[in-house]
Amino acid sequence: MEIILALLPIALLIVMMAVLKQPGDRSSVITLVVTAIVAVLGFSLSVHDMAFSFLYGALKAISPILIIILMAIFSYNILLKTGKMEVIKQQFSMISTDRSVQVLLLTWAFGGLLEAMAGFGTAVAIPAAILISLGYKPIFSAVVCLIANSVATTFGAIGTPVIVLANETGCDASILSANAVLQLAPLMFIVPFIIVFLADSRKEALIKNIVLSAIVGAISLAGQYLSAVNMGAESPAIIGSLLSIIVIVIFAKIMKTMGKGKTEEKETENKEKTASFTFGQLLNAWSVYLLILFLVIITSPLFPAIREALNSVCVTTINFPVEGIKPYKINWLTHAGILLFVGTFIGGLIQGASASMIFKTLWKTFTQLKATIITVICLVGFSTIMDYAGMITVIAGGLAAATGGLYPLFAPLVGGIGTFITGSDTSANILFGKMQSTVAGHINVSPDWLASANTVGATGGKIISPQSIAVATSACGQQGQEGAILKSAIPYALLYIVVCGLMVYFFMPSVG
Repeated sequence: MEIILALLPIALLIVMMAVLKQPGDRSSVITLVVTAIVAVLGFSLSVHDMAFSFLYGALKAISPILIIILMAIFSYNILLKTGKMEVIKQQFSMISTDRSVQVLLLTWAFGGLLEAMAGFGTAVAIPAAILISLGYKPIFSAVVCLIANSVATTFGAIGTPVIVLANETGCDASILSANAVLQLAPLMFIVPFIIVFLADSRKEALIKNIVLSAIVGAISLAGQYLSAVNMGAESPAIIGSLLSIIVIVIFAKIMKTMGKGKTEEKETENKEKTASFTFGQLLNAWSVYLLILFLVIITSPLFPAIREALNSVCVTTINFPVEGIKPYKINWLTHAGILLFVGTFIGGLIQGASASMIFKTLWKTFTQLKATIITVICLVGFSTIMDYAGMITVIAGGLAAATGGLYPLFAPLVGGIGTFITGSDTSANILFGKMQSTVAGHINVSPDWLASANTVGATGGKIISPQSIAVATSACGQQGQEGAILKSAIPYALLYIVVCGLMVYFFMPSVG
């Protein structure tokens, strides 16, 4: 009965969004109310603790998630206002008019770099917005960005999920990183292929898509594994994404030299249009994103002295009167959302926008996200209530008990459930990382291997996390279509988790 009650909120949310096709804000509010009732009546969580755990979740929703969503879409809207998005769009057309190349470059490569640097929704919001500006349909843009924002999430925000997992389990971060890359190896080929196939499913494009996804998968795997082994958790997604950008651009150039007829003429015409822009004009058009990238890099753990200095000032600490809830700290000067705002504001000024226009655009962006704000606060709030009521532990424990020796096959599913509920790979590792390594000891499996399975599975759950879907719908202007997007994304998330489970189970290292 405990397991049924614990699963009730998750089942309710899926049914309302995917089956009944209710909008995300309505679904999340109803799910929040049901979760609160179940936590109090079914799991003996006091009304006091339930209320404060919700407030804690709401705070986590506002910072960093909602602030980052707001600022990511704000940066895109500034580019629209200044007209520089048209320059960026033409530059992507100059690289290639091939749909497979464009979509893979934006979602897997550029999106992977954004995930590696900032995380927390930027890798979905920004590429999705650019795809729409290039003429792609909103639902397609949302789904393909959600699928792409999976593998890189393992090492997102400068390796935060794996670093947190190492702290939770006592395992070595470098070993966890290497294990995670090995477990994800097939998906570094499968995910790019799914992306290019969705972009161009014509039979005549099949060979090209296979070659492109194989090349990108191989370079991603090699780059991430070597980085994980030699540099730790901070760099695999950065290196893998940068290498992907390079090989995709080279592939596009090779394809151009082989192009003939109308395709060649069209690409030549686009090249001529974009070639009219000087290097200075292109630099100006990219100034917002370049400044954001620069700020994210210099304030990241890659530069510990700068990060520590900035983290020592402008810090807000909020305490909650609930046992087990640690004081919540917000380091404003290294906050990804604030970095997005600063980069956008300065970049907007460089591009010729006035301060007044910039702030008017910010307010307009805020008003566009009312439904998203309600959705994300309720989603993170109900997941936090589930956590402190012990409902998540019950779900994971029930799965472990039911599977026994086959547990490694299902270990990624546990991580996926964690991310589906919380919206964060990092949070999923906090919830289940220690449990995974503990179970490993009971079934004679390497704790490092099973702990890595948690974060790997969590990246699959990220594809259908309601919080991620809320980001995608906001970026694509599709509020109210969360159910349709969830329904489209579920098969890919299930395939992802199955592949992870097979890798974890059949490639387990021997113990003892």
